[in-house]
Amino acid sequence: MSTTTDHSIEAAGGVSLAGGEGGAQGADVRTTRTDVSASGLSLPLLDELAMVAAERVRSGEGLRLMGEGGILPEVARHLLQAALEAEMDAHLEAESGRIGGRGSRSGGNMRNGYRSKKVITEVGTVTVQVPRDRLGTFKPRVLPRYARRTGALDDLVISLTAKGLTSGEIVSHLAQTYGMVTTKETISTITDKALESMAQWRTRPLDAVYPVVFIDCVHVKIRDGHVANRPVYVAVAVTADGYREILGLWAGQGGEGAKYWQTVLTEIKNRGVRDVLMLVCDGLTALPEAVNVVWPQTVVQTCVVHLIRNSLRYASRRDWADVARDLKPVYTAVNQDEKWGGRYPSIAGSWQRAWSEFVPFLGLPDAIRQVVYTTNAIEALNGRYRRAVQACGHFPTEQAALKRLYLATLALDPTGRGRQRWNNRWKSALNEFDVLFDGRLTAGRV
Repeated sequence: MSTTTDHSIEAAGGVSLAGGEGGAQGADVRTTRTDVSASGLSLPLLDELAMVAAERVRSGEGLRLMGEGGILPEVARHLLQAALEAEMDAHLEAESGRIGGRGSRSGGNMRNGYRSKKVITEVGTVTVQVPRDRLGTFKPRVLPRYARRTGALDDLVISLTAKGLTSGEIVSHLAQTYGMVTTKETISTITDKALESMAQWRTRPLDAVYPVVFIDCVHVKIRDGHVANRPVYVAVAVTADGYREILGLWAGQGGEGAKYWQTVLTEIKNRGVRDVLMLVCDGLTALPEAVNVVWPQTVVQTCVVHLIRNSLRYASRRDWADVARDLKPVYTAVNQDEKWGGRYPSIAGSWQRAWSEFVPFLGLPDAIRQVVYTTNAIEALNGRYRRAVQACGHFPTEQAALKRLYLATLALDPTGRGRQRWNNRWKSALNEFDVLFDGRLTAGRV
């Protein structure tokens, strides 16, 4: 017999509270009043609960909704109990119709007592009495065998993990807020439910063409024999409709390198991306060659903000404002013929070394310049990723690190407002892309 104790419970719907000691009979009780709330609950029931809450406050006990001594765990216990009784009644009825009667004399099935079971719900820990049948064929759906927690609790844990809380912090939060006693191992097991969806997300088909792809990496500490900084490669695309799409996460070895980026871009191509009009990066050496191996027509653009930051490293801090002002004519020039003074030779050298990847920027219309002159679109994402991983310090495996980043990805824009702002920002630029790149954007969508 299996001893697994880590299944989750499906949500019960449409179950009324059991009344008195009738168990199954209580589950069939129907109120004669038609007064119900918007969610379908009986108003007299809600009034009674309100009276209980008021009495507790008047008596000085205080009002606690969740956790030990709370009202909601007791309500949840009655709901689960009523659902189990109703399921047992339905099961025995089906068995009697199939076998030809109830009871041992007729060879049928019948009740055989109860077994106590402690369940962790989203409102606290409750203990229910699970009915048993003589033949052992009863398999409740509302509380599956070996289940010890509800599906809603799993969703809560995954949400807290996505917000950056560690397993230990979640255990402490559940204990303080809901009175639940859990372990870090249980939290990790719950979040492992996301591994299957993460695998599907990382291999999903992609669009045939993207106007812009931003690439960068974030470093994560992973323990593989010893703790070491490992790069996690991130690619963010702008769709032809002007929305952001995170193409995937890839864990590499050692430092960030163009060779591994070529592997990543090849995988993206194999997932259906036939063309990328422009790829924006931070100026990694040999990256343009790696990109052109995968997409020969793609324009590789170095992030202008990174060039400015690199330039400021060669100047004294007191001169930074003047240097930045002197450099502005470079990236606001109409074309590459505009020159600037040679006040800082080292700064000029840094721009000359990146000149071949910077020149395409000078030929872009203003609408496109405004959205591709920096990799801030992906830097902001990496900032969220860093906050999520820094709380953990380091990860035992590569998979654990990717799981944390994937959950952080799911929590990026819960309201959808960021998605709409992104779309508004890119609308004017997308029209310019189709003109500038000879209709490749429109042709790739056909």
